Amino acid sequence: MTYHTLDSLDPAPLPTGLHTDRAQETRWVVQAVKPVQYEVRMVAGLLDPASDELATAGTTERTGNRRFVVVDAHVHELYGDRIRAYLDRHGLTGRLCVLPAGEEAKTMESVLRVVRGIDEFGISRRHDPVIAIGGGVLLDIVGFAASMYRRSTPYVRVPTTLIGLVDAGVGVKTGINFDAGKNRLGTYAAPAVSLLDRTFLTTLDRRHLSNGLAEILKIALVKDARLFALLESHAEELIETAFQGRFDQDPVAAEVLERAIHGMLEELQPNLWESRLERLVDYGHTFSPTLEMDALPALLHGEAVNLDMALTTVIGRRRGLVTDAEQERALRVMRRLELPLSHPVCTGDRLERALADTVRHRDGLQRLPLPVGIGDACFANDVTARELHDAAEELAQLETTRAR
Repeated sequence: MTYHTLDSLDPAPLPTGLHTDRAQETRWVVQAVKPVQYEVRMVAGLLDPASDELATAGTTERTGNRRFVVVDAHVHELYGDRIRAYLDRHGLTGRLCVLPAGEEAKTMESVLRVVRGIDEFGISRRHDPVIAIGGGVLLDIVGFAASMYRRSTPYVRVPTTLIGLVDAGVGVKTGINFDAGKNRLGTYAAPAVSLLDRTFLTTLDRRHLSNGLAEILKIALVKDARLFALLESHAEELIETAFQGRFDQDPVAAEVLERAIHGMLEELQPNLWESRLERLVDYGHTFSPTLEMDALPALLHGEAVNLDMALTTVIGRRRGLVTDAEQERALRVMRRLELPLSHPVCTGDRLERALADTVRHRDGLQRLPLPVGIGDACFANDVTARELHDAAEELAQLETTRAR
């Protein structure tokens, strides 16, 4: 069994600046650093006409009054009238581009619809931000389009789902699916700002709240034992209340969101461009891309992630990294968060195929995050096909026995 720490795989520093090398032939080496700065900010009542948060988001001294706003169809149904009223109230000339909702709409055609809309509407290349209001799929599509339009156009993220608030809305990755590959095409493009308004969560159903809680649980299991304890103590309450209530009177919901977002950003900030491929935030994302795509539309993203986490928790226990009691605690919290632990799509053969695809993605090594107890992790490069088959079978048996 081989495990690696992050420090042991840090790349050596490269020389900076422009310099010439005439040792064998004349050549120029260009080394440049582009600073990245963006803000992730919790706000309240973003669509309240009295608030100027959205009207001023991502603006500069040269920004005009034009806003190209992209929403998914579900968000448009719920909030379209309020978005238009908000733009009118602030004297903004806006155009709403409505895209289909769901993972199946995460295609190049959706990206091109956004690009065509931007081009027809006409915006300043550097000073009129595109605004994306929706779930993680919508945020990825708009970010990808903005990164390509005139090679970079500023955009603002407004996630409306829990998974958007704690995951898709806070990093710099964009992406769309290609053929059967999840996020096979994409870029790194930081938003001007991400505005996180938890009041959008009031329109989520239980399943989509659970979907986002999977990404929160991810951070808890491999990085933050305190966060796991909060989920363990308040799982049902977090779903029932949808993280609402005044945060000074609801410290649990506030702490859960803040710890999850801070933990995510803490891992992303020093490795935004993924120059280091051992990433704790990849926990739950080794097998889940294949499982999710093969099961469409039966599995949501967080549900597929949880299948991955349940599987790797069992593998960790079989390797002695997780005790029986810790495995039981982890699986129990997953169930209480109303997340699946097994699914017909989770077969040994498919898991082998998923791992092979991930190895290609991770430059020839598994770099597989495995939990160490609760709140810590390591990376493995020697997980075998037999382990995958055995862990999947054990999980299926556990859930069958529990159902009886």
